[in-house]
Parts: sequence; structure tokens; C-alpha cells
Amino acid sequence: MRGLIARHLHLLPFNRRITTNTTTITMSASSSAFSTPRLVLKKVLAKSQREGDGAVVRRGIGRSELKNLDPFLMLDHFSVSPPGGFPDHPHRGFETVTYVLEGGITHQDFAGHQGTIRAGDVQWMTAGRGIIHSEMPAQPTNNNGLQLWINLSANNKMIEPNYQELLSENIPTAEQEGVEVRVIAGEAMGVHSPVYTRTPTMFLDFKLRPGAELHQSIPETWNSFVYVIEGEGVFGSPTSSPTGPYHVLVLSQGDGLSVWNNNNNFSSKPLRFVLIGGQPLNEPVAQYGPFVMNTQSEIEKTIEDYQYCRNGFEMRRYWTSL
Repeated sequence: MRGLIARHLHLLPFNRRITTNTTTITMSASSSAFSTPRLVLKKVLAKSQREGDGAVVRRGIGRSELKNLDPFLMLDHFSVSPPGGFPDHPHRGFETVTYVLEGGITHQDFAGHQGTIRAGDVQWMTAGRGIIHSEMPAQPTNNNGLQLWINLSANNKMIEPNYQELLSENIPTAEQEGVEVRVIAGEAMGVHSPVYTRTPTMFLDFKLRPGAELHQSIPETWNSFVYVIEGEGVFGSPTSSPTGPYHVLVLSQGDGLSVWNNNNNFSSKPLRFVLIGGQPLNEPVAQYGPFVMNTQSEIEKTIEDYQYCRNGFEMRRYWTSL
């Protein structure tokens, strides 16, 4: 069976694998604002690798150094130009969040949904019981962004597929004292995202000017991490070593994270990072590429469903992307 399914899935990007929050911002370095500050437990460099059809990703979660972080299965920082991309491939049992940083990604699926998300836009896709789609570059060069995979609980894995899309201008934002935030999911600086998260999740895009700091609360029972997009910052403790781009920082448990941009050269780049947290599901994970279930028998059933075009994959028999 593996040989048969591999022939169908040979182009897949395999192994890609609300609580109230408050934010305090100041412009001077200080000790943590939290009774139990979150510190950096682990630091992982997202190394470049080939994925899909000619795309390059920096994979921070879903690699040997960090297989997953419940409920998160994968984080890719992707870069793709024509003719490369992520041609027709399936998903089942989780959600994908695609956040475009530059350029655009054109999406089509076998249910007739299609469109292009561009710089600053977000697509929150619930694959549920099954979807087949393509994700291809929308412009000749510089199409890049983040894609996060979020696991679904056992009772949500077979729900109908669904999309939530936010254009850049509709993503809630706030700015105070050298700190800007785009609230993709959850809450920060008193603003809330309209995105409904079946697995409770926060997804915050922060930018700190040199000399700025922030203190962002995080629900104590959630797992959380940081991914640095650009610049250099100090995370968790003011005495920690600075961290630069393309690193995932896994955070300890606690009630919040403090971050400092100690570079006082105002001609330098700001620090930009995403802070992502989620309520752990504490369920077993069985994964075969783009299929994520709870048991190996459910994975085998999913492969059969895909192969024989049933239980959510009926349209596979007739559909290919344009």
C-alpha cells in the first residue's frame, strides 16, 4: 500500500508536518513583569530544505530537532517562484495557517474554492475530513511566508473542511511606544482577532523598534514558541543572549513572555517575530505526511480513503488544479 500511495503523493510536501491576553510595553530595560516568566527552553535553527516542487522552506517545527510541539505539527518559512510550488496534494485531520510575508500564493481546491492571498493576508484552512488543493506562487519572484500546521482534536478531525481568510487591511493591529502588533489569532494590546480557533491558539506578529520592549501574557497551560523573522532580540530574560533570524525558540511554562530589542542604533532594522501559543491536546499523534490522525489504523484507513476516493476524497477522481 505504501508503494501505491507514494506514487500518488510523490509531489507532496511530506512531514510539513481565547483566553484574555494582555500586553505591557515600555522603552527601558527592566526585570520580568510576570510572576512566572517564560524562558527559552530550546533554540532551533530553521534550516533550508527543498519541499514541494522546487520550493525552498526553512522548517522550524517538524524536523528531527523539534518533531512537534503540541498542538503544533509544523512551521515552515517558505520561499517559492514559478515554475515551482506546491501542486495538488491532500490533507486530513488538522488545520493549516498560511501567512504571506511577501508576494502572493494562489490557492485552488477540489471543492471549487480558489483565490490569491497576498502580502499581509492570512488563510486559516481547516482540512478536517479531507481536502485536496494546490498552493502556487502568484508573482514571478519573492513569494514567501509562514505556514503553520495545527492539530485538531479527535472529535474535530473528521469535520467538514472550512476556510477563514483575512485580508491584510482587516487584520487587527495596534501600536504603542515602539511596538507594533498584528493580531492574527488571539488578543494583544486590547485588540482581538475575529478568527475562530478550534484548537485554542494565539498567533501574534510583533515588530519592535530599537530600544523597545514588551511583556505579553500567555495562558499558563499553553505551549508556546517564537520564530524570529528579522532583526535580533533578547527573549525571556534580559540577561539572555540575543537571537537572530530563522530561529525557533521553545518557551517554558509560565504566565508571559518578555522581549527586548536592545539595539539602540535607530538606523538598524527593527526586531520582527511571531509569538505562537496553543492549548495542548494531549492526544496521541499518528502522522503519514499530510495525514494526521490519532492511531495507525486511522492512518491506514485515511490512505485507503484517499486511494479509493471516498469519505471526503470523492472529488479526487475528477479534479486537478488549473
